Amino acid sequence: MENEKDEQPSQRKDHRTDAFATKFVDKTTSWQQKALRRVATKNEPRQPPGGLDKTPIPDAPPGYTLRFIFHRANSLPMADLSSLSSDPYLSVQLHTDLPSRHKQDPYMRFRTPTIRKSTHPVWNCEWIVANVPSTGFKLKARIYDEDPADHDDRLGNVHVHVDSIRDNWLGIREQQYKVKKRMGSKRAYFIRGCAAMFNRNIEMSGNLVISVQMLGKTDVGNNGGRIWTIGPCAWSRHLSPMIGRLAGTKEPGEGKNGTKSQRYNFQANQFQFAGPVPPPLYHRYVEFKPFIAGMFNDTSLRGRILNRALHHQHSRIYNYDRTTLYGSFPSPSKDMSLQFLDLVHRDYGGRIYTYVMTLDGMWRFTETGKEFGIDLLSKHTMHADMDIYIAFSGEFFVRRLKTPHKGPFDSGQETHPAADLDGGSPPADPPSDPAYYALYIDNDSGTYRPSAGLLPLFKEFMQKNLPGLKVVTLDCVADADRMGKLKREQRERKKAEGHGTVVLQDDGSSLSSSDEEELDERVREYVGNEGGGEEGSTKKERKKRQLKREIKESKLGAWAAHRDNKERQGAKKDVQDGDDDEKGGRDNGELKQEGGEMVPKANGGACG
Repeated sequence: MENEKDEQPSQRKDHRTDAFATKFVDKTTSWQQKALRRVATKNEPRQPPGGLDKTPIPDAPPGYTLRFIFHRANSLPMADLSSLSSDPYLSVQLHTDLPSRHKQDPYMRFRTPTIRKSTHPVWNCEWIVANVPSTGFKLKARIYDEDPADHDDRLGNVHVHVDSIRDNWLGIREQQYKVKKRMGSKRAYFIRGCAAMFNRNIEMSGNLVISVQMLGKTDVGNNGGRIWTIGPCAWSRHLSPMIGRLAGTKEPGEGKNGTKSQRYNFQANQFQFAGPVPPPLYHRYVEFKPFIAGMFNDTSLRGRILNRALHHQHSRIYNYDRTTLYGSFPSPSKDMSLQFLDLVHRDYGGRIYTYVMTLDGMWRFTETGKEFGIDLLSKHTMHADMDIYIAFSGEFFVRRLKTPHKGPFDSGQETHPAADLDGGSPPADPPSDPAYYALYIDNDSGTYRPSAGLLPLFKEFMQKNLPGLKVVTLDCVADADRMGKLKREQRERKKAEGHGTVVLQDDGSSLSSSDEEELDERVREYVGNEGGGEEGSTKKERKKRQLKREIKESKLGAWAAHRDNKERQGAKKDVQDGDDDEKGGRDNGELKQEGGEMVPKANGGACG
């Protein structure tokens, strides 16, 4: 028995060289695979890394559809010393345990509109998210004070943790969460502390009120490994007169007598589409220059500078000021298609737009062109807010069709541009049926280089969210000749329809559209009704003369003189109603001192 026991084999002890041998085998296998790929692609032209990424979505069981409601906030700090108030908005990120295709995928994000001059803002904004896993979620809500002239000050954070979700989960109903001050602006909390010394009613701690409702299980199909936005389909239009002057872009309008008018404005647009975005639409930035990787990854010094600059540019272009228009639709509809047509001014002016579609279905676009200023602000990196991965990008334009039941390229079909069609702009009102319009959209983007093979899938997604509108896709390579011809016709129409219009903003002004409306009333009230009578010496007349001199010495006077001159030529201004008229909180004729100039006071808005 002892001999048999001695004859049994014994396990050899591990040696330190075993680990090196295993690594060497793995390394040689990797070298062999790379050599095989190099031989297979030897005759193919080498492309920079990036573009289409075919990484599949990780598998995961179906999750739940949740509705997040951001009701209001109370007792926020005061970031504006002059008004002892703030312009707060919420920036929200949603995190789950679902594995992502890449660690660089952007988080799910949501932003509320900005409420003007309020430390007790009421938003009542909804965000419906599909396929939240049963392992719960982490919601990070950051409260900011928006400052278009400077960086936005953070007023505090709120974190909401839910560890698990089941079929009988009751949700969260108008729960108050304390705003954490640690990451907030020290200046804002210092101002509130000083104000609290003189007013005992001012509270030192703020709260954010949030509700979360479970709407049931999500029908995921082949999208089980990700979350996406279902609705509402929110839209917003952001105007910047100053950038409009720099870029040379103008917004069309029409006076009471039919006179065509334009005002300088750079318009940026956002439209949230109902998800999910088709999984194959997944593109990474292309490293066509050495510094591009550093810019997106925020690594090199040059890359960090460009990254910060483009982030700042994005936040300024898409900020919510007094002139911002916004709204939402519960789901894609004909009215949603008409709203998109209004944002792009239908077929008027031969405009061409640059766009980006994010992985969550947020469509951002602005007008583009050959001008330096417009081209600078139309970069896809800026629209994507430096996201490393997006769904699709390129350019598009809209044309009006003569016959709605025919396709854009069918025999006998005419479009405006390039043909002059009756029954639409200019000079008549445009048709109100989306079937009269065609959206021509391509993949012309050097930053992300979307795959032409995915254009049919992208077209299907666009038609789903813009019902009634005809969608035509063009490949920037295979359809280069046709696309070039169509875009040349757009530019020629832009030149032709831009003539004979009246610009309603003088060269030295930096006023917004809302400012023009208030200044118009100010001039009519104090100057336009005075007449040309003989000046007297009464106190009332002296007050009028003094006010008139003050107005003439300020930008208001320059604008008023320009306006009076245009009115003598028969031009009428198309006055745009602002948010202040809807709320009844407008300060007629009240001015405040700002930067050595007299400008109108601003009022707030409400969440749409």
